[in-house]
Amino acid sequence: MDPAELYPDDLVYAHEASAATGVPETVIRKWASRGKVSRFKGDPRKYSGQGHEYKTMYALPEIQDAASSYRPRRTAQTA
Repeated sequence: MDPAELYPDDLVYAHEASAATGVPETVIRKWASRGKVSRFKGDPRKYSGQGHEYKTMYALPEIQDAASSYRPRRTAQTA
């Protein structure tokens, strides 16, 4: 059985996961592309006309686990 069917309330969009954990959306997407967190298909009725960011959902518990070890990198802009 698909985890998305078991825990539909735990699936969130990148902006919601970012707001809940403080991890930037770009980092969440990078984690997903590297296989650190899972991606799930969003509900097409909810992203009609909203843009591509609403097509992918993430499991919030996975994001929270990964966020516990997340440390922002210091860049030249923030130095």
